[in-house]
Amino acid sequence: MRLLFVADPLSTFKTHKDSTFAMMREAARRGHSLHHCGPEDLSWVTGGKVSAHTQALTLTGRSGAGVKDWYTVAGEATEALAAFDAVIMRKDPPFDSEYFYATHLLGRAEAEGARVFNSPQALRDHPEKLAILEFPQFTSPTLVTRNAAAIRAFHAEHRDIILKPLDGMGGMGIFRVREDGLNLGSIIETLNRDGAQTVMVQRYVPEIVQGDKRVLVIGGRPVPFCLARIPQGSEIRGNLAAGGKGVAQPLSDSDRAIAEALGPVLAARGLLLVGLDVIGDRLTEINVTSPTCFQEITDQTGFDVAACFVDALEAAVAAR
Repeated sequence: MRLLFVADPLSTFKTHKDSTFAMMREAARRGHSLHHCGPEDLSWVTGGKVSAHTQALTLTGRSGAGVKDWYTVAGEATEALAAFDAVIMRKDPPFDSEYFYATHLLGRAEAEGARVFNSPQALRDHPEKLAILEFPQFTSPTLVTRNAAAIRAFHAEHRDIILKPLDGMGGMGIFRVREDGLNLGSIIETLNRDGAQTVMVQRYVPEIVQGDKRVLVIGGRPVPFCLARIPQGSEIRGNLAAGGKGVAQPLSDSDRAIAEALGPVLAARGLLLVGLDVIGDRLTEINVTSPTCFQEITDQTGFDVAACFVDALEAAVAAR
């Protein structure tokens, strides 16, 4: 297959841990050809199809921390996205206006015959913080509001809470407020901006000390191992970007139950790859833009997540 990866600049890839690189490496091993562009390379003109200026890639076989020469550019071209066997949208968050516009261009490309994973419409329909609202049976008590008084009332009821912005990533902007309410007013001002910004508030889940688990679901089925991202030192955040330690472990019964309940539902909507965030037995986020942790799980358990993904990609393309 000819595969087009819509992703961040190749120079930013950290190949020792990058999941998109793991996908590319496995696809190349199977003989698929690799092509890359960024969202900024997408365009459409009247009378034509959605196209992109792309680079054809050849992997050098080199990877690891600090390695930059992991690929060479074999050629450049401007092609319609429908000319590729699959388009894999792997642009990292944030899901800002430009990401939103890119999904519309990708959606138009789908109408022209392109096969895009994850589905552009599904990316828009499943904002990573708010997507959990559809599945309250698996979540901790949660409030989504722009009302500062409602946040204070939620704290008065639950006493120990987490507050976070809806557009954060990597643990950015997450605060914990305990029973004493210390700095609650200041935190509300920072996140809520006098009612201008919506805030998510959740009852604190103490099992965070055992890790914020990334449970991968590929083609509607859970990967049998997750990555528990364990907070270090005085941190409350387990995100790897915030210094958390990643420990791979088998899925618990509750992890598997959540993944098996959500997996088929989300796959039917065009979400080939999903990353569920689970603390204890509570679902906290549904990641659909660019789920990660492939290499950490594979390195620690031997389960080849990238091979599982390319299997699912091949099957999805063959079925369409």
